[in-house]
Amino acid sequence: MGIIKLMPRLPKQDTELLEAALIGFEHKRDEVERKIAELRSRIGGQSAARPAAAGASGAPAAAKRTMSAAARRRIALAQKKRWAAYKAEHGVKPVAPKPQKRVISAAGRARIAAATKKRWAAYRKAHEAKAS
Repeated sequence: MGIIKLMPRLPKQDTELLEAALIGFEHKRDEVERKIAELRSRIGGQSAARPAAAGASGAPAAAKRTMSAAARRRIALAQKKRWAAYKAEHGVKPVAPKPQKRVISAAGRARIAAATKKRWAAYRKAHEAKAS
């Protein structure tokens, strides 16, 4: 199996090719949009233009719908009620709280430090004996 080396394209040629492809695809897109609009007009009841195109053409977008705090609270309470009913029906046990972490005393910390220093001293002494 031989390796095929491709001659690198110059950036200008590559850009021109991409621009030509973009123009071709935009033309196809416009053609498809015209056909969609024609079909929608045949069906009737729906506007011929795309909803996204209507907002992009400069027409004011529909106001964003918001929910009042009271409505959000009612929804939250209803959801909590549904979960409580589900858990009661399926026997889901509440999660037990984690036990508190143990805290070491200052005296215990001092004993650990002293034992560690003693071990390191013994290790260094044994290491020096081997090296000598």
